[in-house]
Amino acid sequence: MAHAAVAADDSTAVDTDDDNSFRLLSVSWNQDSSCFAAATTADFRVFSCAPFHEKLRRVHPEGGGYAVVEMLFRSNIFALVAAGEAGRHRVELWDDSQGQSVYDIPGIRSAVRAVRVSRAYLAVVLDRTVRVYRLTDPARPRWKIPTALNPRGLCCLSSHAGAPPVLACPGTARGQVRVEHLGTKEQAATSVAAHSSDIACMAMTPDGAVLATASVKGTLVRVFSTMDGTCLQEVRRGRDQADIYSIALSPNVQWLAVCSDKGTLHVFSLRVRDVKKDAGGKQSAEASSVVQTNTASNARSSLSFMKGILPDYFSSEWSFAQFRLPETTRYVAAFGEQNTVMIIGMDGSFYRCSFDPVNGKEMVRKEYFRFLKDKDSPPIRT
Repeated sequence: MAHAAVAADDSTAVDTDDDNSFRLLSVSWNQDSSCFAAATTADFRVFSCAPFHEKLRRVHPEGGGYAVVEMLFRSNIFALVAAGEAGRHRVELWDDSQGQSVYDIPGIRSAVRAVRVSRAYLAVVLDRTVRVYRLTDPARPRWKIPTALNPRGLCCLSSHAGAPPVLACPGTARGQVRVEHLGTKEQAATSVAAHSSDIACMAMTPDGAVLATASVKGTLVRVFSTMDGTCLQEVRRGRDQADIYSIALSPNVQWLAVCSDKGTLHVFSLRVRDVKKDAGGKQSAEASSVVQTNTASNARSSLSFMKGILPDYFSSEWSFAQFRLPETTRYVAAFGEQNTVMIIGMDGSFYRCSFDPVNGKEMVRKEYFRFLKDKDSPPIRT
């Protein structure tokens, strides 16, 4: 599982209706990937994925729509950021059961790039800071975490109720990820030297134990233990530079998926299924050990046996399965049930595809919807 979001930029924001009445600004999965939210210049909408249907739609009372919508699992609570220059400085908590905003987060003076929410915390991502609030006391931030310039709004917040909360965001140095263990008596931080270039994308398991990252080069994805920053595995998306749109980790940490501007979804086999825990639920000193639990093997070069002699490229792990997508928009992926991957496009498209967990290779498309076009979307179900 990976909690992920994609926002439009000038090159990918597209009109979603024939009458050009509104535009899709961002999409985001909820914490268990059972639903996703779409923020548009007119409203926000929530879609349930199994079976696929529109669940709710809410129009902004003042017009102008929403830039960011973040769900709290399948509850009635949403974190919202209004669209427009003034709206990007305002975060509100919306209770849909009451049909009203229950709290506005005060004191935000710079543009909000993203929000993340768990049962206990709300993270507000700004250009150079991540502010973390307790949901029981959102009047002031509990922590202010400095970052490098973060226009992509990169941030991960763990959501597993049985594990101490963990937050990951860019560090202040190039290629660094800062991991905050929020559940400790004294805020404990781990610095992960992930890449030599700036971080472009990241994803984390629901319990906060495993982190996956990619840089702006977009050729490699690395998987780390958040306990001590140990690199557990490295996989290769391709040889040419690419813009990584999203990374997803399956709930059992057996698979990793990557979407990029090259138009291919790559699925990789992972060797780390569970990071070891002690009796108290914390990661143990052996957390960096690699547990071989997946019998599927990623593709390798025929010259991989010459590791240490030839450049690292020839010993790289390549993707296990692939799915082709149009190279016309941005995508965000999440794993579904029974070896499926779901993909949301910023052109209003939804795909569900499946892969063979033994043989891999080309994936099969199972479902496709244009979810923002009324004439094509499945009806709202209550």
